[in-house]
Amino acid sequence: MNIAVVDDEEAIREQIGEFIKKRNPDFDISSFATGEGLLAAEKDFDMIFLDIQMEGMGGIEAARSLRQSGVDAVVIFITGIREYVFEAFDVSAFHYLLKPIEEQKFMEVLGRAAEEARKRKGQKERQIFIRAKNQGYTLNLNSILYIESRGKKVEIHTTDMEDIIESYATMDELEGQLGDGFYRCHRGYLVNMAHIARYDSDSIFLSSGEKVYLTRKKHNEFVKAYMWYLQNGGVSCV
Repeated sequence: MNIAVVDDEEAIREQIGEFIKKRNPDFDISSFATGEGLLAAEKDFDMIFLDIQMEGMGGIEAARSLRQSGVDAVVIFITGIREYVFEAFDVSAFHYLLKPIEEQKFMEVLGRAAEEARKRKGQKERQIFIRAKNQGYTLNLNSILYIESRGKKVEIHTTDMEDIIESYATMDELEGQLGDGFYRCHRGYLVNMAHIARYDSDSIFLSSGEKVYLTRKKHNEFVKAYMWYLQNGGVSCV
């Protein structure tokens, strides 16, 4: 498992690295003193421990840039100020740790984060084939942001393609194929719960910055489904 530790305090980077190696010596650790350094790294990380307050690019900004480029690493924020945690909702953070870091708490979060990273890898390997006009697309389920009904067609929005995929598949058909990680929040929208950043009474906001409609009569059902998803290995924004 590839893990990035990003903090402008060398002592914190070393402490986190020691904790990780104590838990599992086989984990590969890369350390960065800046958010810019993390973004410049030519490596795919399964998990990122990210300081929120750093000189230059802060942790929230770095995480937002990663999400916009389609990176689905498990992000754990590190902060000395509790109030910053609310900003983590916008970038689908898994958890946050307060400084000074307590070893017992760290180990607990690390264990849960490692399990989540393994589950996300498994989801990336799940694929669906979509036929569109004279072309066919094999999509990783994790790359799908949401699907929108457009008359007799559906539009599939993804994290890794600029163009929207149009298909004559039906929403009912896709809902059955995609499984529990997706929710029919409106008769015209099917959303990937892995990409939900936050929601309110009538809208769901995605990690990409896009918004889809949430039917008011489905609000309570959606909350229950989303909470079930989080409690059973989905993205946690706590």
